[in-house]
Amino acid sequence: MISYDVTEFGQPLEQFERPTPTPAGTEVLLRTLAAGVCHSDLHLWEGGYDLGAAGKLNVEDRGIKRPFTMGHEVAGEVVALGPAVDNAVASGAREAAIGRRYLVYPWIGCGHCAVCASGEEQLCMQPRSIGIFRPGGYGDHVMVPHPRYLIPLGGLTPAEAAPYACSGVTTYGALRKLGPLIESQPIVLLGAGGLGLMCLTVLKAMGGRGAVVVDIDERKRQAALQAGALAAVDGNAPDAASQIAAAVGGPVLGVIDYVGGTATVQLALGLLAKGGKLVIVGLFGGDVTLSLPPIPMRALTIQGSYVGSLQELQELIALVARSRAARIPITPRPFAEASQALSDLHAGRAIGRYVLVP
Repeated sequence: MISYDVTEFGQPLEQFERPTPTPAGTEVLLRTLAAGVCHSDLHLWEGGYDLGAAGKLNVEDRGIKRPFTMGHEVAGEVVALGPAVDNAVASGAREAAIGRRYLVYPWIGCGHCAVCASGEEQLCMQPRSIGIFRPGGYGDHVMVPHPRYLIPLGGLTPAEAAPYACSGVTTYGALRKLGPLIESQPIVLLGAGGLGLMCLTVLKAMGGRGAVVVDIDERKRQAALQAGALAAVDGNAPDAASQIAAAVGGPVLGVIDYVGGTATVQLALGLLAKGGKLVIVGLFGGDVTLSLPPIPMRALTIQGSYVGSLQELQELIALVARSRAARIPITPRPFAEASQALSDLHAGRAIGRYVLVP
């Protein structure tokens, strides 16, 4: 098999050729048909996360050793099954069959702790995520540890389905944290990258009232309007807050921040009315200084949201199939252009999602 791996942080990926692995136990081997290039891949490629006042989290401090194969948004075709897969399927796990195509749930935990038992594997303290701690979709084959992590495509093409494994389930999980609010009034989305555009389509499929989108990039604001945003506001405008409030047409009670930077969090906190909720998803980095009394006085909620559960991804794919939700813009790139795709994403040239394909 061929993969494109991180060997030096921030440098072009290196092509490796290794023996194609043979599945053991309950493992399932897939041939990669599509692998999304996610913004989180940039942090992995660059070698760390900006934690603001807490410093920088280096990926190697998390136990990620080079070389490693990124790619956690994967759709593929089953080519081999481990000898214990039949027993796993018989015991109630998801079906797996040679030649069938699936979306892979990548946020795999240890499988034994209380968090995993609760169904929130993505929050496990000993993660084994595909494309991070296990080889991912920037290779032409991917090994999945158990068939329960395979989700039928629901009528989507592999390239359409792949981004739902991260950006899709991330937006779905964040929207669920706002609860029934999304059905009663518009919300505000900060950031019109792949996550923001995905959120607009998922919000509509969930029966939401719509969203006002904020981004400093004119092209991305236009893309948001084309994707159904109620309005698109330049976050750098001197009167951005008043423009947003006017577009919402009432008190701002729900904001999802897909950037996660100092400026966006400050904007969100300034927008929220009493009882409002800010859900922070983005990992851009930075910090804010909060005056504490206004938080209880305004009854504000600030909540983080990290990807989503296996059940949420299953629900999302069923919702997308049932609602025939619009697809975000997809730009296919051959695997050999993985490094260039990362560079283009870093430079802000991506509209929607780059997806690597054979």
